[in-house]
Amino acid sequence: MRNGKKKIHILTLGCPKNLVDSEILMSKLKNKFQIAEKPDKASIVIINTCGFIESAKQESIDKIFEMVELKEKGKVESVYVMGCLSERYKNELEDEIPEVDKFFGVEKFDEILNTLGVDRKYELLGERELLTPRHYAYLKISEGCDNPCSFCAIPLIRGKHISRPIEEIIKEAKKLAWKGVKEIIIIAQDTTYYGIDIYGKRKLPELLNQLSEIDGIEWIRLMYTFPAKFPIEILDIMAQNPKICKYIDIPIQHISDKILKSMRRGITKRKTIELLEKIRETVPEVAIRTSLIVGYPGETEKEFEELLDFVYTFKFDRLGVFTYSQEEGTKAFELGDPVPPEEKERRMALIMNAQHDIIVEKNEKMIGRKIKVLIDRKEGDFYIGRTQWDAPEIDLEVLVEGNGIKIGNFYEVEIYDIFEYDLIGKVATETKPV
Repeated sequence: MRNGKKKIHILTLGCPKNLVDSEILMSKLKNKFQIAEKPDKASIVIINTCGFIESAKQESIDKIFEMVELKEKGKVESVYVMGCLSERYKNELEDEIPEVDKFFGVEKFDEILNTLGVDRKYELLGERELLTPRHYAYLKISEGCDNPCSFCAIPLIRGKHISRPIEEIIKEAKKLAWKGVKEIIIIAQDTTYYGIDIYGKRKLPELLNQLSEIDGIEWIRLMYTFPAKFPIEILDIMAQNPKICKYIDIPIQHISDKILKSMRRGITKRKTIELLEKIRETVPEVAIRTSLIVGYPGETEKEFEELLDFVYTFKFDRLGVFTYSQEEGTKAFELGDPVPPEEKERRMALIMNAQHDIIVEKNEKMIGRKIKVLIDRKEGDFYIGRTQWDAPEIDLEVLVEGNGIKIGNFYEVEIYDIFEYDLIGKVATETKPV
């Protein structure tokens, strides 16, 4: 211990929404504990788990056992578990893994603080310790979800949609900007639903405008939008406001009317295509990112071929694909899981192969262009950055050559080559703030 403080490590699994929860918790613990970068250097380990799909659940369980093993070897004193898996399966986990000192659910910060003996007088309310590089941060605008998607367990885990007041979000964004954050990444279970529960209407357009007025914030990135009842007015804002990244994450999940209906997505194939075309028509050079599910119950070769054909013809700019995971408690659970695992994997591979060809084709068109790049880190001889068309962790990167490059700064980079999914370029000039 240094300065008499015990060391604590928070291990975060799953999505950026979990990362934000860990950041909030860390800020509330830092006056009593010293934050350790690795679990084996800590006295206390807290695992923030994911329970969204089967593979995520298994990863969380594996990590719990890994930390319990450290405890049994005397390398850590206590192991606590929080997050989605713990929220959903608390009783079962307590029975199966009694070595864990205590299980907490989602956002049970007060319970955790009480258990760890944190004096609330010194708790820093509303502050966050960033686990991301200091130049970008995730901004969670709501919790929970009201959408009735048949395959999704999120409403069971995180409850109904609850929007944060717009003033509270703006206040947090200003604090982040003051800390040096240049890119704000807006997240929620459904960002486009924001405001309905507390204002009676969708307030995402107003939120985007207010965020763009904050000095120091140069990029605002929109994630987790929902196709049904999409607020079209945000497209004009995105097209006209230089601070809003020309990027939209809109998971369509499938394109077959039969599957969309069974998934309870609230939208048809025709309406989906109309929306996607409207986005490209309204926002020049927009990058559309989507997510797909293959192997959903009832997806025969016919529906899969329909999806694969659409991937080839629409040519998404960024794409992720998942195999269907049967989740108890969801509407789709009763449909069974008839598509064999190896068939799901085959379908996923075909989608990813198609997307690989599309990305290579799009990347080749970038050669010779000069584009704005935000530098995230250095690896070997290259600095690694992203364009406005790429979110951290999940999208493409730019390998940048140059001298005197600073991490967290923007540069104009001339692209001269590609490497699979990534671009290669050299610095032309450093860009000025918007």
